[in-house]
Amino acid sequence: MTRFPRRATILAAVLLAAPLGFTLTATAATAAPAAAQAVTTAGHAVAVADVAAAVSKKKKKKKKAAKKPATTKPATPVTTKPVESGSLESEVVALTNTYRTANGCGALRIDARLVTAARGHSTDMVTNNFFSHTGSNGSTFVQREAGAGYTTGASAENIAWGYRSPKEVVDGWINSAGHRANILNCASVAVGVGLAYKADGTPYWTQDFGRV
Repeated sequence: MTRFPRRATILAAVLLAAPLGFTLTATAATAAPAAAQAVTTAGHAVAVADVAAAVSKKKKKKKKAAKKPATTKPATPVTTKPVESGSLESEVVALTNTYRTANGCGALRIDARLVTAARGHSTDMVTNNFFSHTGSNGSTFVQREAGAGYTTGASAENIAWGYRSPKEVVDGWINSAGHRANILNCASVAVGVGLAYKADGTPYWTQDFGRV
């Protein structure tokens, strides 16, 4: 046999023996003698220690190449921007004033105290799941306005739920005789509108009027 075929045989034997060194833990301890035996059978005395050293070196490289376990970042909570009701409440006032002035009454001014009373009642209805001019604590709109600092001159209150836009709710009030009478009470000079939403998005509206 020539030198070249023997070199090829040795290379083939080493390639067959080397993968055994990548087995885990206890199996790796028996891999080196098996590898040495495979090489010796080809007619060359390769020391067991040399093969074991090569296996150990490859094991170290394997350990270094091992990837660190991936870490999962906690999901960022999704937040929903709250509805800015102020502009919707102001739009209700604007639509109300358009109807009033078209029917001979002066425009109403927005009074912060009446806004507080109206928002408080809408929130009360949403929180306690009811629909009434009587508050959950038994209060009337007169008492609620006074409690917000509008101590004299309470004149009327309109409420509604389910109307999705300022135009819808104002049209609903205009189409109801009693609510329309409140809007067209020319003795009223101030107003406050409060809007609150239930968890399912249902809007509750309150419109409080005053004479001072």
